[in-house]
Amino acid sequence: MRGIAYISENSGKIRRDFAFAAPVVVLLIVVMVVLIVVIVLGNALIILAFKMDRSLRRQSNYFLLNLAISDFLVGAFCVPVYLPYTLTGKWMLGRHLCKLWLVMDYLLCAASAFNIVLISYDRFLSVTRAVSYRARQGMTRCALGKMAAVWVLAFLLYGPAILLWEHVTGKSHVPEDQCFAEFFHTWYFLLCASTLEFFFPFLSVTFFNLSIYRSIRERRARHGPDPRALAQPDGAERPGRSMRGGSQCSRLAQDKKIAKSLAIIVCVFALCWAPYTLLMIIRAACRGRCVSSHWYEVTFWLLWLNSAINPFLYPLCHSSFRRAFAKILCPKPRSTQTPHDHPATAQR
Repeated sequence: MRGIAYISENSGKIRRDFAFAAPVVVLLIVVMVVLIVVIVLGNALIILAFKMDRSLRRQSNYFLLNLAISDFLVGAFCVPVYLPYTLTGKWMLGRHLCKLWLVMDYLLCAASAFNIVLISYDRFLSVTRAVSYRARQGMTRCALGKMAAVWVLAFLLYGPAILLWEHVTGKSHVPEDQCFAEFFHTWYFLLCASTLEFFFPFLSVTFFNLSIYRSIRERRARHGPDPRALAQPDGAERPGRSMRGGSQCSRLAQDKKIAKSLAIIVCVFALCWAPYTLLMIIRAACRGRCVSSHWYEVTFWLLWLNSAINPFLYPLCHSSFRRAFAKILCPKPRSTQTPHDHPATAQR
């Protein structure tokens, strides 16, 4: 992701200067192809389910669709274009495609992070403001506005800098056979951008998770099980109290599932993003001399791995999506009835 530059300690010149052994090349190709297939198929299944099943078109699911679109494009464009570059160490696709790839890569990864924040915020509202949240489920225009805002903010974070940096500084520092952003070694810019791309999303998702957990504990304390509702004389139950208790228990169980899924989201997001973000800032500050290029490359492959995990982490946790996937992957044959099989026809 985002290109990588190697530095020669003798000359200080930026260059990619390594070659993999043949078995390593084969292994890398297999791993990358598997990653591409998982990202593309997993996210394409979500997009197809959303298109075919109208019951999925609720406000909360639109945000999952937005995440699937950004992750799908990572697997369909970013990873395949980068594959020959990481194997040969040379960019051979021209300067214009390099700019396009950089803009798309930074845009899609930032959009993926912002979509995760939006999904977590939506789940936070579903637990803490359940009544007003359910009333807004049919307001798709509001959801589309939030989805568009994610893409605009993601582009503004890196897009102008990628396209205009060399024009502002008056020269380019990227050799012809390489592809990385001009601000690759500008640590103060990367620190500011990383704050918006990782630290703010991570803190936001953590806050939403903790708030949901606290809300569930408070609700459990207020609406604990009433022993009088559990056992009545002669086996009789009081319908009003049992119905309310059952509804509360069902709601608490649903909220606990949301809290658990958000806890997993926080951990996965941190594991996939934190190593790259920290190494990127450190590497920029020391101009690549204090961090091995191979370790740096491993960390940004973790970002692409996040796009492969998301389809399993988000929609597959929803029963509505699982039912839609079952209809797509295992369609039931339609039963056809011939005229002579109908009872009324047989009597005539």
